Amino acid sequence: MGPSTILILGGVVALVLLVIGLIVTATEERSLVDERLEYLEEEGEVVISKKAILGDWVGKQATRYTWGQTLTRSLARADIKMKVGEFILLTGILTVIGGLLGWFLSGGTNIGAGEATGQLLANIPGILIGGIAGFFAPTIYMRRQQGRRLVRFDNQLADMLSLMVNGLRAGYSTMQAMEAVSRELPPPISDEFRRIVQEMQLGIPMDTALDNLTRRIPSKDLDLVVTAINVQREVGGNLAEILDTISHTIRERVRVKGEIRVLTSQMMMSGRFLAIMPVAVIILMYFLNRQYMMRFFNPATRMFGIPALIIGAFMIVVGYFLMMKIASIEV
Repeated sequence: MGPSTILILGGVVALVLLVIGLIVTATEERSLVDERLEYLEEEGEVVISKKAILGDWVGKQATRYTWGQTLTRSLARADIKMKVGEFILLTGILTVIGGLLGWFLSGGTNIGAGEATGQLLANIPGILIGGIAGFFAPTIYMRRQQGRRLVRFDNQLADMLSLMVNGLRAGYSTMQAMEAVSRELPPPISDEFRRIVQEMQLGIPMDTALDNLTRRIPSKDLDLVVTAINVQREVGGNLAEILDTISHTIRERVRVKGEIRVLTSQMMMSGRFLAIMPVAVIILMYFLNRQYMMRFFNPATRMFGIPALIIGAFMIVVGYFLMMKIASIEV
């Protein structure tokens, strides 16, 4: 069995494992209440599904470190129904698949038995490009989902406050008003307030449940609302009037943010396009005409080619961050 056959079989196995993992994740989603009730029913003994032993073990090891805990919060903020271990395994599988794809595109299928080592070394740049793309793809998707979810949450926050104010004026308690929000409004704000209500029903204090919410949703407007609720619970006052005033402020901020987003969207897209285009051209030229791109690394020309690549990369990064800084306006 040659090295080409081994790598092909490895890619097929990795793809099958990825599909199985996605199916298991989609069919075994459970709410926070279900997990807590299962924990209580087993009298404190944590039951691990046999199909998720590897993912749970990886997640347990990862959460011992700060980066694992940060990844847990990031998944919650993006509302991705995956555990930390499952996300890490998915990243590893996509890294392998990306490396294999880069190897194939680099001409890895033409490797003979006698020249396997030399050709493999020659295809290392393609393997690295594919592996790096596969490694960062889940993280990029997670960050994108976080941004979209945060924007949707901020846009719904004013409506949530209006609904809470009407409920409080009708005689509802704060918890009943939050429960009405979880029933009446669409996701993602309904999902988050449903989780708050469920946590309080399980005995978690309201201030702790609200602190958990602010950790999942890093919104300045939400932090203002939570602070107002906590202060009112400590010192008293008319919560309906306070939230009504905050609702007006948030509506104006959302309106101004929308106008700024429209005015700066062209610059934002231009900055991203200008930053991605040179990298995409280099990668495309490497796969289409490798000899041309390898002139940057030839012994006779690398004293000019490598510094040119470094300077170009530095200028791309500086230009991108300058354009993002200009287009970023705090409200």
